[in-house]
Amino acid sequence: MRSDIEIARACTMQPIQQIANKLNLKEDDYEPIGRYKAKVHASLLKEMADKPDGKLVLVTAITPTPAGEGKTTTTVGLADGLNRQGVKVTAALREPSLGPVFGMKGGAAGGGYAQVVPMEDLNLHFTGDLHAITAANNLLSALIDNHIYQGNALNIDLDKVLWRRCMDMNDRQLRQIECGLGKKSGVPRMGGFDITAASEVMAAFCLAKDLDDLKKRIASITVALDTEGKAINAGQLDAQGAMTALLQEAFNPNLVQTMEHTPIFVHGGPFANIAHGCNSLVATKLALKLSDVVITEAGFGADLGAEKFMDIKCRLGELNPEVVVLVATVRALKYHGGVEKTDLKEENPEAVRLGLQNLGKHIENMKDAYKRSVVVAINKFSDDTEEEMAHIYKFCEEYGVEAVLSDVWAKGGEGADDLAKKVMELLDEPCPQLPFLYDLDASIEEKIMALCHYYGGSDVTYTEKAKAQIASMNALGFDKLPICVAKTQYSLSDNAKLRARPEGFTMKVRGVQVSSGAGFLVVLTGRILRMPGLPKKPAAVEIDVNEEGNITGLF
Repeated sequence: MRSDIEIARACTMQPIQQIANKLNLKEDDYEPIGRYKAKVHASLLKEMADKPDGKLVLVTAITPTPAGEGKTTTTVGLADGLNRQGVKVTAALREPSLGPVFGMKGGAAGGGYAQVVPMEDLNLHFTGDLHAITAANNLLSALIDNHIYQGNALNIDLDKVLWRRCMDMNDRQLRQIECGLGKKSGVPRMGGFDITAASEVMAAFCLAKDLDDLKKRIASITVALDTEGKAINAGQLDAQGAMTALLQEAFNPNLVQTMEHTPIFVHGGPFANIAHGCNSLVATKLALKLSDVVITEAGFGADLGAEKFMDIKCRLGELNPEVVVLVATVRALKYHGGVEKTDLKEENPEAVRLGLQNLGKHIENMKDAYKRSVVVAINKFSDDTEEEMAHIYKFCEEYGVEAVLSDVWAKGGEGADDLAKKVMELLDEPCPQLPFLYDLDASIEEKIMALCHYYGGSDVTYTEKAKAQIASMNALGFDKLPICVAKTQYSLSDNAKLRARPEGFTMKVRGVQVSSGAGFLVVLTGRILRMPGLPKKPAAVEIDVNEEGNITGLF
């Protein structure tokens, strides 16, 4: 069996001009980067403001196993399936982060015969967007520490510097550092690094409507508190102009292609268990202007990425997704039915039946809380059995939704024929305006409680630190912002050990932080870290370059 990278390398790609032509883009609308990538000008959105939008489809998933359940593979395969049926379709995805690529999860280009190409470029440096975001973030860090060194006219409290440096790599050693050591090195203080995908610059970049909005968001980033407890923002350091200059080119969405030459925007990459987990608003809206149907994805399970997509991105961008594709796998259902990761390839219909509780909760959330039409896509693996899948079909029928086999890893777009037909069928049905889980005028505690109930919990407790931070958010005027919960992706609850469908649990909030540039409050639960570490055997140790200059080991 060929590896993902071998399959991708065998693909004969079309020149990017041909992909752009499928979207009716003119030469002046984009800038090619080599033969197979392009930057499409974000300013096109203003020119196309009066053009009606296409229809939006969200791909999300049940609560995943540590290996992931194939949302990107399904997104790519579904787009190819629709393309095969003559639909003018574009997909919109996030950019991979080098941390997971070299860590445990691997890349984010799809898999098998449902991949984005060029696969190596996408999973490594791509068009340099994440490097630009890293540079902008660290420029702000340098300006903060230089301001302190040069006399600290803003009276920044050295113990209340909230801004952290970042890098696009998993490096636990940098979570907590002491910087500015040495007589000529600056003013010593404690600091740390986050991974770029978890940075506020990344989140603001992905939620900005245009460059002017991006600049305003950067200016409003809260970087520290002064000695009187008042917020200090990046605008007081005059950082927004230079930071936006670093991000100007990156802000233009990236256009590439699937292996079957379907146009796809890949732009921005916030994590869904820490940030809002969706590709850039600009890329999504641009795709909607250029296509009849847009397939996009939200990270991890529907409790994380889909909720944040609805309550943060759709609220801000006035988006109205009409259909939700809920990806499920036999192996994830067995995991939620009590089977350990090492035994997931063994046939176990009873474990599938028990694990279906998790699927049921996600169906309810999408249908009842958000009033969306739902189709369950069973992402097929070679060791799945008919008896195991029969439980899924029967369960979904009882829930009033259809389950459709998706065999895109092995067959590409052909493996999504049935799924594509079902999606188009659902798109023909009337769709109500998207409701939200909470009103922005509700208190911070009320909004958090609404999310706790959405997960299946019954109560929320707060540490003394979290209570003090909420009081501070109220005093600083940040209480009307939406909520972005940082929690484990491996459970509907805030406890990764609680599989299937935990109910009646108490969610513990250990901190509340403001991301005023992104425009939301980050509610910290469990032990979520903003700088991941590498596993005992990182994926990096298997990656190499052969004598011909071809990269091996990427997946």
